[in-house]
Amino acid sequence: MNILAWIVLGLIAGAIAKAIYPGHQGGGILGTIILGIIGAFVGGSLGVFFATGRFALAASTLSIPGILVAVIGAIVAVLVWNLLTRRSAV
Repeated sequence: MNILAWIVLGLIAGAIAKAIYPGHQGGGILGTIILGIIGAFVGGSLGVFFATGRFALAASTLSIPGILVAVIGAIVAVLVWNLLTRRSAV
């Protein structure tokens, strides 16, 4: 997949994931694209793992199922990011 398709997939998946996930994530347009691209890799890798039982680094494609997998992966990435950067109330 060429770089332009990766950017478009990242923008679409990141924007949908930020709209679905509750709360404020910040990051602007570049953060949204990067979140979506990370989500494509996370979602694609999880899809391969659940389908074959092996872990392999894979990415989803620019298609409807690929976007859905990338959105799920982006939501997982936002969840992990929020858990890692959560500030304690002490």
